[in-house]
Amino acid sequence: MCCVSVVNQLFPITSDEVQLWILYHLLFQGCDGSVLISGPNAERSAPQNLGIRGFEVIDAAKTQLEASCPGVVSCADILALAARDSVDLVTKSNGPSWAVPTGRRDGRVSSASQAAVLPSPLDSIAAQRQKFAAKGLDDHDLVTLAGAHTIGQTECRFMSYRLYNFTATGNADPTISQSFLAQLQTLCPRNGNGLKKIPLDRDSHGNFDTSFFKNVKAGNGVLESDQRLWDDANTRRIVENYAGTIRGLFGFRFDFEFSKAMIKMSGVEVKTGRDGEIRKVCSRVN
Repeated sequence: MCCVSVVNQLFPITSDEVQLWILYHLLFQGCDGSVLISGPNAERSAPQNLGIRGFEVIDAAKTQLEASCPGVVSCADILALAARDSVDLVTKSNGPSWAVPTGRRDGRVSSASQAAVLPSPLDSIAAQRQKFAAKGLDDHDLVTLAGAHTIGQTECRFMSYRLYNFTATGNADPTISQSFLAQLQTLCPRNGNGLKKIPLDRDSHGNFDTSFFKNVKAGNGVLESDQRLWDDANTRRIVENYAGTIRGLFGFRFDFEFSKAMIKMSGVEVKTGRDGEIRKVCSRVN
């Protein structure tokens, strides 16, 4: 019972440095906590993971848990719990919540090459579909989990290429609506600061809602990979359902479906029993 008490007390006070999109990527790479291991050739050193921050929050959680009940809660479970509670932090308890299955073990191997499985902002629908299918996730999961971008931010360097010289004739990505293009070019000027942060959801980046899908439908997706959801007939149908004007009648219940998809993803490549360990420190194997 001591661990339950500590876990329940821990996450409401953690920093919003651990954002949902970060935890989404960490879980997608496999729910064994391998990305938490530090080292020159470890998974977290891969270029795809260099923007991740908040490791110290996970480390602090692990330190408190080890002090109260050593050797019981894995780093992989801490990540899965933090993914759920990051929604609560960012949305001030107005987002969905879900029961997180626990009992994962931590992996003993971490390699930078493992990050190749991560979805990229440049990915076509075909590439996204292939990466999700390799994890046992389907198109419905793909679109639903992309909806995590209803909260959080990205950096100009991950999308500014869409704004300037995207086409062979030097124009911007034609899938961006003209009104939104002007707004994005103001936020991310040519040769500007690539590290500048901008919202992933044009209208309500602090709210967990269906605005993201309405933006994609209107050509207001920030990342290319998000806007490409509108290019494919199957993913477009799912986007349209989520963008329905009356929740629960014309559209799927996004908050309900998102919770289900997160539970499904948190079961990707889980290690149990002798396949893994419970690390004493999340950044290194025992």
